[in-house]
This record gives sequence, C-alpha cells and structure tokens, in this order.
Amino acid sequence: MSLAAHFHTLEIRNLSVRAGGREILSGIDADIRCGEVTALIGPNGAGKTTLLHAILGLVPYTGEIRFCRSEEHGKGTPRIGYVPQRIDLDRNAPLTVLDFFAISSQRYPVFFGRSRRSRTDAEAALAKGGALHLIHRPLGKLSGGELQRVLLALALRGSPDILLLDEPVSGVDVSGEELFCDFLEQIHRESRFSLLLVSHDLSVVTRHADRVICLNRSIVCQGSATQVLTPETLSTMYGSGARLASHGHAEGHGHLHGKGEG
Repeated sequence: MSLAAHFHTLEIRNLSVRAGGREILSGIDADIRCGEVTALIGPNGAGKTTLLHAILGLVPYTGEIRFCRSEEHGKGTPRIGYVPQRIDLDRNAPLTVLDFFAISSQRYPVFFGRSRRSRTDAEAALAKGGALHLIHRPLGKLSGGELQRVLLALALRGSPDILLLDEPVSGVDVSGEELFCDFLEQIHRESRFSLLLVSHDLSVVTRHADRVICLNRSIVCQGSATQVLTPETLSTMYGSGARLASHGHAEGHGHLHGKGEG
C-alpha cells in the first residue's frame, strides 16, 4: 500500500437521497481511500448507482460529500472519470469511435469535421485504454467488451484522480471480463487513481478490491474483502438463500446466487 492510501480522496458523511417520496439512500458514511480499489456491492435496488450519481452531482442529496487532496495530488477538486453501466445507443447510427470522442471534446458538431486536437486526444486516450485499433470502427458495431474498453478510455482521458465504474463487465462473457479486469488493474498500478467499482460479481471483488462497502439503502458493513464477504453478511444483504457459485475461479469466488440476485 502506498503512502497515498493513508489519505481519503472522498469522504461521505450522513448522505441521504430521496426521490418520488421515498428514501433511496439513508445516512451513508463511507471513505474512498487514495490509490485504492473500493468495491460497492448490494442487491438490486440497494442504491449503488444512485450513490455514484450523488458523487457526480447528478442527483440532489442531503449530507456531505467532501473531496480531499493529499499533497501528492495538489489542491483543487479532484478530476472524476465515470463509466456507466450502459449507454443509450442507436446501433445503426453512422458514428465512429473517433466521432464519439470528438462529440465530447470539441465545440462544433462532428458533421463539420473533427479538430486535430480532438483526434490527438482520442488517439492518446484510446491507446491508454488499449482500444486504439477501434478508433475508426462504427460505435454501434462494437461488442460489449469493446464498447467497455472505449468507455474506459473516455473516462481515463484527463487522468482522473477518482474513477467510478458501474458494473463495467455486465453483458461481457467471463473471458472478456477477466481480460478487462486484468487490464484495468494494470492501468491502476501505473496511475494509482482511486477506484470505486460497483459489481455483482464477487470474483471480481475478491480478486481486485482493497476494500468493500456493502450497501442496501444504508451501509450494512465495510472493510477488507475477507472481513466483509462472510456468510452472515451475504445473508443479511441478499437473503438466507444466498450463496457463492464458482465459474472457473478459485473456490469461494464467483457470482452471487440467491434472493435479491442481480
């Protein structure tokens, strides 16, 4: 663990979110440590995506979200990268990966052309994300794994201090999932950003996370994977029928099965 891990990049205190007359999140207290991988787990409807949206400032909330900077990262608000669980995409639209990057980086529409800077930035980001070979591919023709690589590259542009990933391997087969996670781990070792990862796949959590936050509208528990991923905790969050099922990893790793799966 690096010295930076002693600092909190993000402190969440007494955070609550209400929508449609009901409380989605209640009294959340959590810390995201500098340079560490923190996994956020919980059943469907637990509020995981809502918590990410609160951090991004996309939903109103009460309580506090404080961005902290260590001396290593300097002053000011940390840069945040975000990979959503899914994007609304017209698979038949004549939009290339390069066009997709240009839309988010240049002021004029891409049908007027792409700026040299937007192309240079796209090439650099895609190279870092291991997806440079996809730059001229139609966005709608990418596989699930290829699209995740492109979204990761877009999130890494600008060298974020914090990277938020919402189910980054959903819809990707097991071999593609392992490649994505191993590649992400390599990038994380090189850049040492703080990573907050939402995942239902506990093999990903046990292999890659330094810390785990268990969420079911409020914090159930948080700590290291070995402290947190116990039969008692899983039963509390997912129901008494919850169990781990292996899919080719070491024993004890795998997807969660049981009540509340998803």
